[in-house]
Amino acid sequence: MLLLVLCGSVFAQDKAGTLKPYGFVRNFFAFDTRESLSGTEDFFYYVPKDVDLSSEGVDLNEQATFRFAALTTRLGVDLVGFEYEGFKIGGKIETDFYSGVSGVTGTATLRLRQAYATIGRNNWLVTAGQAWHPMAADMPDVFSLNTGAPFGPFSRTPQVKVDWKVADGISFTGSALWQMQYTSAGPGGASANYIKYGCTPELYFGVSYTDGGFTGRIGVDMLSIKPRWNNGVKKVSDRITTVSPFVYAQYKKDLFSVKVKSIFAQAGEHFNLNGGYGVSAINQDGSYEYTPTRNSSTWVSLAYGKKVQYILFGGYVRNFGTKENLYGAEGNYAPASYLYFSKNSYSNMNRMWRLTPTIIRNIGKFALGIECEITSVQYGDYYSFGGAKYLGVNGLATDNLHWVTNNRVQALMKFTF
Repeated sequence: MLLLVLCGSVFAQDKAGTLKPYGFVRNFFAFDTRESLSGTEDFFYYVPKDVDLSSEGVDLNEQATFRFAALTTRLGVDLVGFEYEGFKIGGKIETDFYSGVSGVTGTATLRLRQAYATIGRNNWLVTAGQAWHPMAADMPDVFSLNTGAPFGPFSRTPQVKVDWKVADGISFTGSALWQMQYTSAGPGGASANYIKYGCTPELYFGVSYTDGGFTGRIGVDMLSIKPRWNNGVKKVSDRITTVSPFVYAQYKKDLFSVKVKSIFAQAGEHFNLNGGYGVSAINQDGSYEYTPTRNSSTWVSLAYGKKVQYILFGGYVRNFGTKENLYGAEGNYAPASYLYFSKNSYSNMNRMWRLTPTIIRNIGKFALGIECEITSVQYGDYYSFGGAKYLGVNGLATDNLHWVTNNRVQALMKFTF
């Protein structure tokens, strides 16, 4: 019904609205002191890799790397100003050249970033399509492609969202979301099949408050998926439901701004956090019981200036392990094979921090920037027995805890149009 109203109104009143193209040409240059887990062309940085000792005792992951490319160049168009019988109609289509590169090899191709339509009247607005996850929309001021991940949620995903302004400065947001690019972990690897067979959309509800230069949000996300729908012989009733609350606040005055976001996630790997879930029991009917990891992720961003911007970002992540013990736990250990963890991290990650000072020189629509991103992860050793890997009974590595650090120096050259 919403799509019919949108299509009818656009064709009836297309002269009343406008299309506003926008975008930028962006080049990144990045140098790392250590082998790391990163996204396409290694620009979307996650974590440094753990120590990998050779037979001579040399850490093979202590290796410097360098690259530069313009694959994040972006094109978009905003549809604004359309109206029909008191309804305000809008939309967005946004793409970039991020896809098509495997590791550091290939030719970047266009991919869909955002594509949604909006319809609103008076104090409410409905958004339908692919857009930023409500928990990921508020970002720090760093220019790094990861925009602070995995210290905060990062996801653009199909959804139907309703924003309702109930009073001056106070609004409610409710959203039903699906998975596409950012997916849950599971026995078959990262996949959207788990939510597909769960037949239940991810749900979000939040409240926002704005007063002058202050903005605050609190919200909660609920996800219910089926990691298995059959065991190869018969149907099974597997299901896990997770709940993740978050809080966000920002204050802006003149050229200064401060932002902070914190989330306590159950699992959370579907929006790029360090987490997952594991098997806690196997029932007589062949179905599994599951238990989520618990993850605390917080970041703070300080920024000052306009022509020259000075930015400082800090983040901290703590992995508390699974809520219940993993299946097969004996003594102090449980099989790591029963823990399904984020593909953008490692299950033996205990905690991590990041510090990122940034300077950006803005020359009209042209910008030059330099950034030092220091990321340090505390890993624990897997316990090996019979060729299998084991973690603590709650899926947390605590043996031989040690810190591993990568220093990334990154430069930016960007022209916005």
